[in-house]
Amino acid sequence: MLRAPLGRLVAFCARRALLVLVLAAVLAAGALLVTRARLGVSTDTGNLFSASLPWKQRAMMLQKDFPQNEDLLVAVIRADIPEEGQETARELAQALSAQPARFKSVRRPDADPYLQRNALLFLDPKPLESLLNATIDAQPFLGQLAADPSSRGLFQSLGLIGEGVVRGQANLANFQAPLQAFARNLDAAVAGHPTPLSWQRLLTGSLSDLGGKYQFVETQPRLNFGSFAPGGVATNAMHAAIATLPEVRAGHARVYITGQVALDDEEFASVADGAIKELVGSLVLVTLWLFLAVRSWRIIIPIVIVLLLGLLLTTGFAAIAVGTLNLVSVAFAVLFVGIAVDFAIQFSVRFRAQRHASGQPLPLLLSLSETGRETGVQILIAASATAAGFLGFTPTAFRGVAQLGLIAGVGMLIAFAVTLTVLPALLMLFGYRPTGIDEGFGWARRYDRMFRRNRRGLLAGFAVLGLVGAALLPLLRFDGDPLHTKNPNWPGMRALHLLMDNPQTSPYSAEMLVPNLASAQALTTRLQKLPLVSDVRTLETFVPVDQSQKLPLIQDAASLLLPTLLPYKVAPPPDAAEIRSAMVSTVASLQPALGKLPAGDPLRSIAASLQTLSTRPDADLLATDRALVQYLPVTLDQLRSVLQAKPTTLADVPPGLARDWILPDGQARMEVHIRNGASDSASLNRFLREVRTVYPQVSGSVVTIVESAVTIVSAFKIAALSALAMITLILLIALRRLRDVALVLAPLLLSAMLTVIVCHLLRQPLNFANIIALPLLLGVGVSFNIYFLMNWRAGMRDPLASPTAKAVLFSALTTGTAFGSLALSHHPGTASMGRLLLMSLACTLLATLVFEPALLPRRRQDPQ
Repeated sequence: MLRAPLGRLVAFCARRALLVLVLAAVLAAGALLVTRARLGVSTDTGNLFSASLPWKQRAMMLQKDFPQNEDLLVAVIRADIPEEGQETARELAQALSAQPARFKSVRRPDADPYLQRNALLFLDPKPLESLLNATIDAQPFLGQLAADPSSRGLFQSLGLIGEGVVRGQANLANFQAPLQAFARNLDAAVAGHPTPLSWQRLLTGSLSDLGGKYQFVETQPRLNFGSFAPGGVATNAMHAAIATLPEVRAGHARVYITGQVALDDEEFASVADGAIKELVGSLVLVTLWLFLAVRSWRIIIPIVIVLLLGLLLTTGFAAIAVGTLNLVSVAFAVLFVGIAVDFAIQFSVRFRAQRHASGQPLPLLLSLSETGRETGVQILIAASATAAGFLGFTPTAFRGVAQLGLIAGVGMLIAFAVTLTVLPALLMLFGYRPTGIDEGFGWARRYDRMFRRNRRGLLAGFAVLGLVGAALLPLLRFDGDPLHTKNPNWPGMRALHLLMDNPQTSPYSAEMLVPNLASAQALTTRLQKLPLVSDVRTLETFVPVDQSQKLPLIQDAASLLLPTLLPYKVAPPPDAAEIRSAMVSTVASLQPALGKLPAGDPLRSIAASLQTLSTRPDADLLATDRALVQYLPVTLDQLRSVLQAKPTTLADVPPGLARDWILPDGQARMEVHIRNGASDSASLNRFLREVRTVYPQVSGSVVTIVESAVTIVSAFKIAALSALAMITLILLIALRRLRDVALVLAPLLLSAMLTVIVCHLLRQPLNFANIIALPLLLGVGVSFNIYFLMNWRAGMRDPLASPTAKAVLFSALTTGTAFGSLALSHHPGTASMGRLLLMSLACTLLATLVFEPALLPRRRQDPQ
């Protein structure tokens, strides 16, 4: 019914080629203007899911109530010693705080004075008692250092130890660790590389490990979501500040930048940069396949122009219909080039064959008109089916891919329109003059005959494969963790991996908002009994427990130590001469003791190093002094402070810290951490199920990972069923025979089952990026089957030897090229999408070129 109108449409466009091209140019210019004015890109991953989802609403509520925990850019500092890390964090925080135009807030969560002042109370009783006893044992040593916190005081203390050894009054067993530390640092000074000594590790022991081995500077940058890198300005400012830090410049500290802002910026930069390269690469390779398919630049150039025009018009539609692309929908350009070129190839290959069907060249206009009559309906049905596959995404709650489905679905209809209007006009103007007959793959006739002879065996074999695929379908693994689709070599991901060993800094946790602190405490008791729960944090976590047991221990130690740590007079800093004199005096005091010490005792090394250093220039002595005692005064102050601990209640928690855990109306936030190492999908699902048995209304990163996976899988089930239903309806309307509809859908379903088998064999899991391949290929794969079926209905006996098979093969190559460019992406999610698309396309091609010819009923004779 549509054959004649479509043929007349093609003829009209060919006759009015200049008019058609002028109109096309006007539309292209309009699309370009609209694109420049309206099209934007958002990297806000929070917009990828519908706000009506219950888990999303809970997450949005937490974001609203605790905005200080959102959109973070975090500096993770790791230093050779704790003091250098703390100094680096302090200086970085000061530098960033001075830039309010770039940072809304800057804080050091692990450096709150309240936490530092009560550090001893946060230790468990046994470690606390051990630390206090060790500190009391070192009281004489501490007294000397408190009165003279310099290398002179340190050396005098070492000299006293030597005298004690001579008199047999010194027990060195408890001092081996600090003596070895002194020996190492003095050896470094002798070698010309003075290394700062960590007094925190020597004097406060387990206190220095309380906050972990990293320090943090947590910022909230001012974001520009209209930029490809919303946090780029702030990140650059942080990098610039880091480069000026003394400990970083000296190589003693390293600063890593992570946080959701950094990860999102790195991801989008990778996707955007890859998208441009992939698009250019696709166009180049598509042009190569076009040349092999049609063998003439007079056809290739019109096809490329049509592709670019269609892409521009589709982009203009995206600007009008969507306005802002997201991280998923930016892939529409590569997919458009890879799929839309199929229509142009089908038209052009049949055009070449049409020209020579009688053995004599037909007039160009008549040839184009006949091509339109023969291929127009096929391309229309294929375009409609492909569009249906994309549009099946639109009703889902996964807004990212729903947007992609809308743009690409309309893009397929635009591709059909320009193929039957602009392409004939260009072919007319370019005036293609063929030089030989092109009738497809003549060598493939023997395969047509072979497939017909072995029809039953082939169909039985494919039936078995289909059943195997159906059996494996429930076992297909879905990895819902978005971190697994990110490049582990990105700076933000490298920093994140450093934190995963500690449950308290791991990105996997659950959060909940409960009516009050009493409810939080009751839930904490139940949650801590769960197998996969590492710890539970609430506001009460910041009030030390067992204070009645700990405070007497601290007070007893303070009564002995504070008089020692608070001397009446503190000696002034020494000059080089005084340091040299102290070295010589200490060596003299140690010399008589060396004969009583074993060969490997650190005092021997200390005496030798001091002997050597005493002969060095003044500058070396001052550098050694600074390295040895640079952080001693700060540590002594910290020790004095923690020994003055007092009873602490919730009322003592600073407001800034309390705001992270409780709302003005009394509602309390809870944070539940998963056990270390439990980060795979199965463990996250079990962890969430366990937590929900205690409190169902839970949120947090684990909930986002698990529920987004559920949402995506559900969305794609809906998309696949919707696409299949729409394709079936289109085929019923177009073909009017149930048998013919089945002949089109059977290879399609088989290709899906073959893809499942390949995924299992290659251990390729599905994820939120590559899962779009499955419903997408419902639309792509059906096109090939439609071409074969409709030509078979028209009388074609040898499908593999026909021009249709050639067009299908080169269409598959061009589509595979587009998908293959995705597979080469540096972005793991995009690359996995490309791999799965390639595997699915290969399975589709196998079903189309082997299964479909065997499936088509035999014809008694060739109508030709």
